[in-house]
Amino acid sequence: MGRKPLDIDKILTDLVLTDDTLTKKKLAKKIWGIAYKKGIYPSSIHDYYMARGRDEFKGSTVPAINLRTLTYDLAKAIFRVGKKNNAKAFIFEIAKSEMGYTAQTPAEYSAVILAAAIKEGFSGPVFIQGDHFQANLKKYQENPAKEIDALQAIITEAVAAGFYNIDIDSSTLVDLSKPKVKDQQYLNYEVCAKLTQFIRRIQPKGLTVSVGGEIGEVGHQNSTCEDLRAYMEGFKQRLRKGLIGISKISIQTGTSHGGVVLPDGSIAQVKLDFDTLLKLGEIARKEFGMGGAVQHGASTLPEEAFHKFAECQTCEVHLATGFQNMVFDSKHFPADLKKKIYDWLKVNAANEAKAGETEEQFFYKTRKKALGPFKKDIMNLPQVTRDAIASEIENKFDFLFKQLNAVNNANLVDKYVVLKRVIMRKRQDAAAVVHDGQGAD
Repeated sequence: MGRKPLDIDKILTDLVLTDDTLTKKKLAKKIWGIAYKKGIYPSSIHDYYMARGRDEFKGSTVPAINLRTLTYDLAKAIFRVGKKNNAKAFIFEIAKSEMGYTAQTPAEYSAVILAAAIKEGFSGPVFIQGDHFQANLKKYQENPAKEIDALQAIITEAVAAGFYNIDIDSSTLVDLSKPKVKDQQYLNYEVCAKLTQFIRRIQPKGLTVSVGGEIGEVGHQNSTCEDLRAYMEGFKQRLRKGLIGISKISIQTGTSHGGVVLPDGSIAQVKLDFDTLLKLGEIARKEFGMGGAVQHGASTLPEEAFHKFAECQTCEVHLATGFQNMVFDSKHFPADLKKKIYDWLKVNAANEAKAGETEEQFFYKTRKKALGPFKKDIMNLPQVTRDAIASEIENKFDFLFKQLNAVNNANLVDKYVVLKRVIMRKRQDAAAVVHDGQGAD
């Protein structure tokens, strides 16, 4: 008798739909094993960014895409776009907050991404990133040690799940009431340095996790050259001597997460400060050897803005809400399910309603909170429906890859990113690299 053909779709569906933690863990481990055999390796983009910092290449921007729903279907679409455009420099990410309201743990998220790579016949490095591992200002003020412990716990869980790219967001701790810029940034660089040291301690041996810092909280005042220099000088002083620091820096240029929704449900136009991106990116590379500056909150920008990121040498751009909107607003998304979700929001998110806002504004703002409770409903949509929605968004992915000049970079990625197979021992800090290579073992 011949060997039974691999049904990655069934393995993946069982993993997402099961509520049993042990079963989920076993299925995730199975997907990892298949991925390695197919030459698919969770990887760090650190060395690629360091080469960018040395000006060994330029003129392209890495898309970092948050997948909140239909994760498997949209990840498959991204891998198809990558193969079509000879591209490997793209990141799958999920923020700490998104893990909660979308009901996607780090272990599940990474397994879904790897399953998508298997399904689409992709091979090589897969970059999975923890986005906005953010310090909560109120909790930090009440008990700094407890908040640091909580961040270290999610970092440990993420790294154990193959998130070899972590964005630390301690910009929430910036205190603009202080007269000196370095004093404003003090807690920001202090906490980032402390967490970077923690990551260096727990990262798998032989692998350098890519760590990102942030100097300006998205939605607040724009970052300055003085902010960046003050932060980086303080960070370098606080980081233990001999340790590798951060590979990129997120800045504020005028955007906000999710965009600003108008009363009719449309998105307000944003005036993005590309000059700030250009200047701070140059400082990040030339003075501090990083890959450059990172732009958050970009998915709801007008299409004509995206080509400017590559022109301004932006290192990385984060894209999230726009794809969620395309799912909800697709003509293929079942009207009855959408009504069910919106009725649920009226009850379960009622405390988030604000005086004077329209129903469109309320639903736009809160509907992401329904993605976890309705994850199984969305996952159980007919495959033809999921494929139709994914096809629409795949066209958007392809457009963005081209606009960001995130194409024809496979050779560069292969040059700088060494594939490493990691086996996690019982203790995360005992993780070991057991295979180096450029293909399947």
